Amino acid sequence: MQIVCLDLEGVLVPEIWIEFAERTGIAELRRTTRDEPNYDTLMKYRLDILARHKLGLPDIQEVIADMGPMAGAREFLDSLRERYQVVILSDTFYEFAHPLMRQLGWPTLFCHSLEADANGVLVNYHLRMPNQKQEAVKRFKELKLKVVAAGDSYNDTAMLGEAHGGILFHPPENVVREFPQYPVVRDYAALRVEIDKAFARAG
Repeated sequence: MQIVCLDLEGVLVPEIWIEFAERTGIAELRRTTRDEPNYDTLMKYRLDILARHKLGLPDIQEVIADMGPMAGAREFLDSLRERYQVVILSDTFYEFAHPLMRQLGWPTLFCHSLEADANGVLVNYHLRMPNQKQEAVKRFKELKLKVVAAGDSYNDTAMLGEAHGGILFHPPENVVREFPQYPVVRDYAALRVEIDKAFARAG
């Protein structure tokens, strides 16, 4: 049995926070896991900026409603699911991802959740569990599954390392330099080739 674990943002959909930064003109919100390895540090930074600008969950959801998957993402995912089980392991939030999942054909998604007050102001975030991407891959391996994982950022590298095969998809150069052990691909056709090769190596 074979399962592919994919990151969401930067692999199948655009970076939500970057899109929101573009729409609001708040450059500080362009910072993502590509720049900041510590997720808790990053989220506290984001929540502080949103509070200062009096922006809440409805403002972000309004931007997401106008977003769509990356070009070719749905076709890639559909083709992949014909041969492999596929799970998306993401550090996004269910409150963000719902409309995007519809456009991707409702793939299985494990991510986190947000807490907002009655006015829609984000007051906290809740991790599904610490290191959830790596831990999910560990559990899949315990179920005797062969796992190949692909992602683009610092927060994906533990997942890639835990899997039988790991692939970087369109990563920034700082991640490429720090993790030279992973093959780098920049389009879906090349990603599919590397996924198939990784499973062939895993046996």
